[in-house]
Formats: sequence, structure tokens, C-alpha cells
Amino acid sequence: MGLPKGGLRVGDAPILAYLLDRWRWEGPTLLVTAPGREHPPAWERFTREVTDPVTNEGPLRGVITALRATDSDVLIVTTCDMPRVEARQLVWLEQAVLERPNAGLIMIERDEQLEPVPFAIRTDALPRLEEHFSAGGRSLHSLARFPSAVLIAAPADWPAEVWTNLNTPDDLAAFTATSHIVSRPRSP
Repeated sequence: MGLPKGGLRVGDAPILAYLLDRWRWEGPTLLVTAPGREHPPAWERFTREVTDPVTNEGPLRGVITALRATDSDVLIVTTCDMPRVEARQLVWLEQAVLERPNAGLIMIERDEQLEPVPFAIRTDALPRLEEHFSAGGRSLHSLARFPSAVLIAAPADWPAEVWTNLNTPDDLAAFTATSHIVSRPRSP
């Protein structure tokens, strides 16, 4: 992307503020940041911020950090680079995991393709996740192979835009062109 994703802006708002307003999550919120990227704009709106203990170990490290830091039984995990995720997707995941007490992890499939984020994970999956990570697992896709993972088809009424992901400057440009609301961070 060429800059930390936490520094993106949606209109005049930091992306984290935009996402929190979009999600309207009623429970606690936990922000996981990378070492050296603590306190991105709007971090203080989260209930808590924790920093990964090691840099450059991928997204599973962030999930482990979140599971270690939470007091909740279940985490709904999403990222700051998916600006089209809405509250209804997060609430749907929460309901899906609560309806399946034996599921350690709920992931979403769309058109028979795994969409790794957002997903729901129970905190008691932490030991298995740590073993997987220690064995070299780094991909969120690899979580779908966990014995307690359940894959569920996304509801048909979810728009394809939900899966918009801002990974490159071209992704950002395409999102900007279709939404007219995202801009690069202001120069200091």
C-alpha cells in the first residue's frame, strides 16, 4: 500500500473511526497494532489497543495477540482494509458462532470460495492456534482446516462489495472511484 493502512482516511475521518461508526458494535472493541504502528488515528475510540509482541509475523500473530488479550469467549475478527464490511456481517457471525457451541471457528464462503475475513473464533481455540502458528502456519486460509472450523455460505443478500479489500494503491484508487469518499492521509 505504501503506507500503514491505519493511516487511511475515509472522507475527513480516519479509517478506524469510519469503521467503528459503520459497525456500531455494542460490545467491547479491541484494536491490534503492529510494533512501531501503535496509536493510529482514532485508536482511542476502541475499548483497548494491544500491540503484537513481534513484527512481520503475519495476520495470525495478530489473532493470537487478540485472543490472549480478550476477556470475551468469542472474538469477531475483521480488518481495517475491508471498508465495506457492515454491522450486519459482524452480527451474523456472532449469531452463527453462538448457535454452534462446538464450533471453534466460523468462516465464510462466497461462491464456494473462502473469504477469510471477517470470521468468528472462540478463545478456547488459542492453544490449537498457537500450535499451528509454531508449526509455521501463517495464512488465515489455513484456519479453515482446523478440526473445529465450520464454513458457512454467506447469505445471498450480501452485496459483493462487502469483500472489497484495500491491499494496493490500485485497490484504493478503485474504491475511491466507486465511493468518492477515501483519501490519502494528510501530510504532517
